[in-house]
Amino acid sequence: MRKHFWWIVCIVLLFSVTLISWKPVSKKASYTTLNGPSSAKQVFAKYVDEIYQAAQLEQTGLGEDVFKKAITGFINLKIANKIPQSSNVITVVDFNKPSREKRMWIVDLVTKHLLINTWVAHGQGSGVDMANSFSNTDESHQSSLGFFLADDVYFGKHGRSLHLDGLDEGFNDAARAREIVVHAADYVSESTINQTGRLGRSWGCPAVSPEVSNQVIDDIKGKTVFFINGTDSSYTSKYLDEDLSANYIFTDTIANNSVTKL
Repeated sequence: MRKHFWWIVCIVLLFSVTLISWKPVSKKASYTTLNGPSSAKQVFAKYVDEIYQAAQLEQTGLGEDVFKKAITGFINLKIANKIPQSSNVITVVDFNKPSREKRMWIVDLVTKHLLINTWVAHGQGSGVDMANSFSNTDESHQSSLGFFLADDVYFGKHGRSLHLDGLDEGFNDAARAREIVVHAADYVSESTINQTGRLGRSWGCPAVSPEVSNQVIDDIKGKTVFFINGTDSSYTSKYLDEDLSANYIFTDTIANNSVTKL
């Protein structure tokens, strides 16, 4: 009888210790230990890479580092309420590439789909085939770098066009006053490249081919992010706060226990 009693006591004690030491695993711990990324920056990198791979952007020549900068700005602008919370389209222009290459990409971040990859001109004052000088000054005929808001459609001297509002103070915030807009231009064409080895140039506008201008405008009108990348050691932007973007994605990811969809 005494032997049975001590067996029961041991079992009760073992069960009590197990019960006291056990605690439920939180969603955050579950995602961190079981599903991979353990830091905000790792989750953000995963988010960017998933879109980059799904949209097959590498195959079209867009560098992932440039795309990551564009996404960083997109999320910063969303946090700052500079774009509608429902906005999901981003335009990337990389002026580190020559004009004879298709260096404009429009991407739907929710469907992870490349909407268009096409040619885009830079300003006469920025360079010949490569854009290497940038300005925010009127009559410079140079392109401006940074983040813009693709806003409203209007009809002007170039036909159906789209206003751009510069969001980086000192670098592109004079865009509206300079009439830096998206418009169609005959000199943006494959035939021009075949004849001259490069595209024609604008007075600073990111001009596109007449064949795709309506599609481009329709895809990005209504306050979407438009990012122009280029080499300028003086360029800075408060919207390139990667920590802010990473924490935003990380927090939302943990709440949903999966990589977020903006």
